[in-house]
Amino acid sequence: MKLTVFLGNPGLKYRKTRHNVGFMVGNFYVRKSGAKWKHDKKFAAEIARDGDTLFAKPQLFYNLTGESVTKIMKFYKVRLGDLLVVCDDLNLAFGQIRYRDKGSDGGNNGLKSIIALLGSSDFARLRVGTKNELKAKMNDADFVLSKLSREEQSQMTVICENASSKIDEFLN
Repeated sequence: MKLTVFLGNPGLKYRKTRHNVGFMVGNFYVRKSGAKWKHDKKFAAEIARDGDTLFAKPQLFYNLTGESVTKIMKFYKVRLGDLLVVCDDLNLAFGQIRYRDKGSDGGNNGLKSIIALLGSSDFARLRVGTKNELKAKMNDADFVLSKLSREEQSQMTVICENASSKIDEFLN
């Protein structure tokens, strides 16, 4: 079984923020696959399934996502090599996508939580860039919690399609 986890913060307050780009990609991808999200209390996550592939959106705050991920992985016996985490990256230009088979948290607190609780950074990650000219004017926390501009929101479909291609490559 493969597991793709999309990172973000729960609640309408965070819906169109930079930190929720992972959720945006997840909603796009799962809708495209025909699967449906269902809330699962035991994992503190929304879960969708498509054959042997599981998708998850942890419903804990970003910095605690490792708790959901480890519960899901243990229950479904998912190996590290079968895990892909999709998250935002404030150091990559808006819309840029970077895939790595393994690596550091790169300052991303969601990845930091997952790495700490799994005890390993040997899993794939797909980072979606959110950096723009505002980043130089704000601290990191305020930046990642800022809303995407209308122009950025209008570009999200293309960004989600590009990210979906990378997810397909991982899953196949």
